[in-house]
Amino acid sequence: MPEPVDPVRLTTDLIRCPSVTPEEGGALVLLQSVLAEAGFDCHRVDRNGTPNLFARWGRAGANRSFGFNGHTDVVPVGDAAAWTHDPFGGEILDGWLWGRGATDMKSGVAAFVAAAVDFVRTTPPDGAIILTITGDEEGPGKDGTVALLDWMAARGEAMSVCLVGEPTCPDRMGDMMKIGRRGSLTAHVEAKGVQGHSAYPHRAKNPLHAIVRLLDRLASHDLDAGTEHFDASTLAITTIDTGNPAGNVIPARARATVNIRFNDAHSSASLSDWLRAEAAKVEAETGVTFALDIQVSGESFLTPPGEFVRLVAGSVKAETGLDPALSTSGGTSDARFVKDHCPVVEFGLVGKTMHQVDERVEVAQIAQLKAIYGRILRDYFA
Repeated sequence: MPEPVDPVRLTTDLIRCPSVTPEEGGALVLLQSVLAEAGFDCHRVDRNGTPNLFARWGRAGANRSFGFNGHTDVVPVGDAAAWTHDPFGGEILDGWLWGRGATDMKSGVAAFVAAAVDFVRTTPPDGAIILTITGDEEGPGKDGTVALLDWMAARGEAMSVCLVGEPTCPDRMGDMMKIGRRGSLTAHVEAKGVQGHSAYPHRAKNPLHAIVRLLDRLASHDLDAGTEHFDASTLAITTIDTGNPAGNVIPARARATVNIRFNDAHSSASLSDWLRAEAAKVEAETGVTFALDIQVSGESFLTPPGEFVRLVAGSVKAETGLDPALSTSGGTSDARFVKDHCPVVEFGLVGKTMHQVDERVEVAQIAQLKAIYGRILRDYFA
């Protein structure tokens, strides 16, 4: 019987792959080698230069298939001189593993790959295990997990349920899992008026007055008070720009951007209609015209507490002693794509250092995460 896969060693090897989005950096090549050796049917599903890996143990079309999803791409290191350790060195010191991706999320990928390989070698399940791993979660996200799901649909490949291995715990290993995520919408607003002299404002149409009026209406409006599983939706003004260097000139144009993080009381369509309706009201009041460019990163979604959620939560408690909070907080993840394919939840490491200089993870957490994932597989196929 082969030796169990060491998730710490695998994480170290992955950190040493400089896979800053959109570079593959050798990370998927390494994982494909490990999985193929264990009998997984592996396929590279690259699209438009984005590297992706699909791996399945068991037959296609099995009645039950457990999926894991994750990514090997990482954000840039920033100022490399500010790091205490080489960001791509994978150094272990005083019980910590250092490097870009240590937390987000090469350790999570290593943990579920190690758990899956050991499981099929020791307890071949009645069903399939599917791993979808992308190199484009930190980037645009258009040709990563989306490409994998498109490829699967075209070939009749399907996951019954899926666990995304993103960091989910705020303080202690096991204290939180995600059963949904808020939606995200960004609206770029351009106001077009008439330029003029600031001493004769009646001869101009000031786009700044109009855009400030619109932004005040948007920011002052309470979108909702929250729902059963979600906090209240939020709207943030992120920039206001006009580029006018002259103090005595009313400019012709002004621009602003707002970002909305919304719960399941809304859809991107309903919020877009609201934004356009508010802009139309200010147009009528001021004569300034608005153009809105609305971009949607994802809709809100929820995997209601049920058998799958209880399975994951029970495994987390068995290995950590904690009942994980069932949360929908945080930003977006690739779970927003998986939710259209099958029920999905997220569970992973403590995420305090992700995207930071000196990103690092406690070595003990990686082994603990593998144990949790292994228990989930055993209980799912029991």
